[in-house]
Amino acid sequence: MSRRCELTGKSPMVGNNVSHANNKTKRRFLPNLNDVSLTSETLNRTFRFRIAASTLRTVDHRGGLDAFLAKAKDEDLSPSALKVKRDIAAARA
Repeated sequence: MSRRCELTGKSPMVGNNVSHANNKTKRRFLPNLNDVSLTSETLNRTFRFRIAASTLRTVDHRGGLDAFLAKAKDEDLSPSALKVKRDIAAARA
């Protein structure tokens, strides 16, 4: 499983651990990923995603999965999330 948010594309960042003596060693900042089930109101079913905690707050702020995916860029979404976005758009049309 990759350490990448399925809805926003947030992935690990790199930086340095800096000691008191100012020695620098490489480290990784991992995103806070959680397995969640989000419900689509248009399709009346739930979908399981592995998303960052910050993304979950954004989904709630935008008004649910359907509204979030409507505004999301296609290049940020995982293939499974992109399929859900297309299914929602087809159901609304």
